[in-house]
Amino acid sequence: MIRCVVVADDLTGANAAGVLLTKRGYEAYTITAETPDAGRLSGCDCIIFPTDSRSLEPTIAYDKVCFAVDALKAADVRVYAKRIDTTLRGNLGAETDAMLDELGDNRVAMIVPCFPSSGRVNVGGYLLVQGVPLHQTAVAQDPKTPVFTPRCAELFIDQSKYPTDSIFLEDLMKGEKSVAQKIALLAAKGVRNIVFDAVSEDDIDQIAGAVVQSGVKFIAVDPGPFTASLCQKLIPAAPKKESAAKKILVAVGSVNAVSRRQVDAFLAAGNNYTVFMETAEFLESEERRVKEIERVAREISEHCAGYAVCGVIGRGIIPEFRVPFEPYMQKYRCTLDDLSRIINAAIAEICCKILEAQKGFEGIYTCGGDITVAVCARLQSVGLKLLGEVLPLASYGEIAGGKYEGLKIVTKGGMVGESDAIIDCVRYLKERLAV
Repeated sequence: MIRCVVVADDLTGANAAGVLLTKRGYEAYTITAETPDAGRLSGCDCIIFPTDSRSLEPTIAYDKVCFAVDALKAADVRVYAKRIDTTLRGNLGAETDAMLDELGDNRVAMIVPCFPSSGRVNVGGYLLVQGVPLHQTAVAQDPKTPVFTPRCAELFIDQSKYPTDSIFLEDLMKGEKSVAQKIALLAAKGVRNIVFDAVSEDDIDQIAGAVVQSGVKFIAVDPGPFTASLCQKLIPAAPKKESAAKKILVAVGSVNAVSRRQVDAFLAAGNNYTVFMETAEFLESEERRVKEIERVAREISEHCAGYAVCGVIGRGIIPEFRVPFEPYMQKYRCTLDDLSRIINAAIAEICCKILEAQKGFEGIYTCGGDITVAVCARLQSVGLKLLGEVLPLASYGEIAGGKYEGLKIVTKGGMVGESDAIIDCVRYLKERLAV
């Protein structure tokens, strides 16, 4: 039965939270269908549903989370969690409010915005990324959802309709019982959002213990580690399962500097056949889009026989070939999101054509949540069965449902990982799926 429900604002984050649950021994599925259908996955422990709402208007994001919670809530669920971005992007307040409102039983949002293993810690109310205050990192220049403050509580005060307060490291130093008492006191005063400091997994485990000890009804709001800790304390674990795969397809559409370094390392490592996609061709016209899709898929199909790894990478990863979107937005009178969907759908179509033409591909690596969503949709999957964690915020699993059920997949956010991240993910697939 489903005992944990996680609602995330994007697919990559959903998978990252899910693999933390699988590491604790739970069977977790990410739903990739637009409408969550818990009945089809009722045999698993944890359901993670991405609403793809990070860059939407707050009112729309609120409605999407309400819809998801309404579809997935059940009497047997012990832990409800709102998965938030590790760099606090998106509609934190509106989406947390939505979960509180939809559950409707005066719960308190226990907010632990930390992922210590990936360098995200909260100290004195300030979120640090690899020791750098959040507002001084690249997230301040994010084109869709920039964040200009390192103070998580400030974001909730600005975005949420409910009172917000904080529990700091000095409070944690007093022990679990003292923290539990403070949680209960704040809840009794009507505080609905409590933001916690944490710098280690031990801190997160202590907070989870205090939340349980306090007796206060709650939802977890975090990037994943806190939710996993709560589940371990409240839900008996189920065993893991693993399986295997062979030839691997790599699909990269992200164009940020982090992805560029990773692509450079991947190409330099050799032993792969890679074709660059001319991204602008996807936007010029339907005829040119179809022609480019067929070109890339054909080149991979004709040359993949001698390679265990083949890649399709957007040429926009190279700055001088980056597509200027504004002229296309004016030409089609559309938004940046509309253009992104066209590009992602084209990449997904390329992947599908390659898989159809070459049956040897039994594993796929996708970089970027939007591309992963598009690929899953094109493959007609109902979700991703999560099997493990490759590295923080990179997930390993398999396609659930559709023609390609069982296809192994590693997904990773475009801004996640060091230079060798793609190499590490591909190596993980090879090792895991050759058993």
